[in-house]
Amino acid sequence: MQYVCRLGTSEGRVIEEVHRGGSVASLRSELERKGYHVFDIEARGMGRIAMPRLGRGTKKVPVRPLLLFNQELAALLRAGLPLLQALDLVLERLKEPEFRAIVEQVRERVKSGSELSDAFAEFSDQLPTLYPATLKAGERSGEMESVIRRFIRYQRLVMDARKRVVSALVYPAALVGLSVVMIAIMTLYVIPRFTVFYGDMNAELPLLTRVILGISEFVMGNWYFLLAGTAAGVFVFNRWRRTLAGAVAIDRMKVRLPLLGGIFHRMALAELCRSLATLLSGGIPLLSALETAVGSIGNLYMRSAMEPTIQQVREGTAFHEALEATGEAEDIVIDMVKVGEATGALDVMLSNVSDFFDEETETRLQRLLGLIEPVMLVFMGVIITVLLLSVYLPMFGALGNLPA
Repeated sequence: MQYVCRLGTSEGRVIEEVHRGGSVASLRSELERKGYHVFDIEARGMGRIAMPRLGRGTKKVPVRPLLLFNQELAALLRAGLPLLQALDLVLERLKEPEFRAIVEQVRERVKSGSELSDAFAEFSDQLPTLYPATLKAGERSGEMESVIRRFIRYQRLVMDARKRVVSALVYPAALVGLSVVMIAIMTLYVIPRFTVFYGDMNAELPLLTRVILGISEFVMGNWYFLLAGTAAGVFVFNRWRRTLAGAVAIDRMKVRLPLLGGIFHRMALAELCRSLATLLSGGIPLLSALETAVGSIGNLYMRSAMEPTIQQVREGTAFHEALEATGEAEDIVIDMVKVGEATGALDVMLSNVSDFFDEETETRLQRLLGLIEPVMLVFMGVIITVLLLSVYLPMFGALGNLPA
């Protein structure tokens, strides 16, 4: 793939050239080995946001085999085995075929003299953004085993946070689905059965009944058009959400949603803080760590909002000031980063912020769940009551007109 690179030469000139590379991380390492200072790398013909999941055709490595691989690798390195021998032993136990193929190629690159981080950087589209940078931190500090264990802990924390969000939303989603199914059954099956009966009554039907019957007749008479329109709408929406503009717009909508928006917003900030804390504690400089951490944010809108901080920090702006300028960082993040920069414990402060956001997210989810459940039950009750009234009101009227 081609990348537009903004580089600084040894003579002090700033140039912009197009280079080929397998990934941003591997190309950056190659250019730095050639003596360039890398200011910026962008995929040619794309925006600044790297979106490997949108149209690149690459499949992400599942988290579970990646964690198992790193657990075994860390244990073998702790036991004192050389890296190449440790990779051989882990490969013998690795079952997941696609990840196994990646590790086999990584092993060959390490055998030929490449560093482990550079070898894995060739497959950055299939791995977590943080992973190659974490390995680089281990190589620089000489503490590969402890850095790998720190990455494992990070991935588990991220998985736990996502599982809590999903599990908290399962019940409300089930209630919504049940409501839709019940409404569809009443509208398309139950109510049409009363149409003939109402016709034989020769009586003026209540407005509510006429409205419900009209909706039912329209749906029954045009179901194929509605189905085709729905399918076309879903197709167009899926195509749009796979574009860069569509994905950013959807992620922006997520953080602006009533009630849920604050949860998505805090999850993105927690992701940034935890990634940055992990890299800084491994010895990665702030600017390099920030580039990787911003790229690891799953919400593309939040990622695009945080990207200007990279250039501002590169130009000498304090990190907390760059965060404040985005308008998306909460006050607690800015304050904790400011304290961390002043005390030299930025990684600790960022870790504390991410832990706080995790607890805050879980608390808000529980409150939201406690609010959604009764609201959904009331909503279902109202809809079913309206449908039943539309069915039985004409009967009550007819019974009232019978002679005594």
